[in-house]
Amino acid sequence: MKNQPFFKRMGFALAGITAAFRVESSFRLQCLAALAVLVVLAWNRPAMVWWALLLLNCGMVLAAELFNTALEHFIDHLHPSLHPSIKIAKDCAAGAVLVLSLSAVCVFVAFLVETIAN
Repeated sequence: MKNQPFFKRMGFALAGITAAFRVESSFRLQCLAALAVLVVLAWNRPAMVWWALLLLNCGMVLAAELFNTALEHFIDHLHPSLHPSIKIAKDCAAGAVLVLSLSAVCVFVAFLVETIAN
C-alpha cells in the first residue's frame, strides 16, 4: 500500500471520512456543527482571524473524532472482549475529542461575545 499515487491516497482518505460519517453519529453531529459554524461565519463576515480560529477548531474536532473512530475499530478488531487497558485507551481517545470540542465551543462563544459587543 506504500507509494500509491496521490489520487489513490486521496480516495482512501475520503473512504475513511465516508465510513466515519456512515457509522458514527458523533461524527455526523460534529459535521453538522461545523456546517453551522461555517454558515454563521458567512453570515457575519468577521475578521479573517475568526475564520482561521473557528475553522481550525472545527477541523481539529473532526480529525480527533476520525482518530477516535479508527482507534475504536482497530482495538475492537484486535481484542473484542473487554479489558481494563482497552477501556482506558478508548476513554482517553473519547476524552481528547471532548477536550477539543469544549475548546471549540469556548472559541465560538468568544466570537459570539465579540460579535454582539460590536
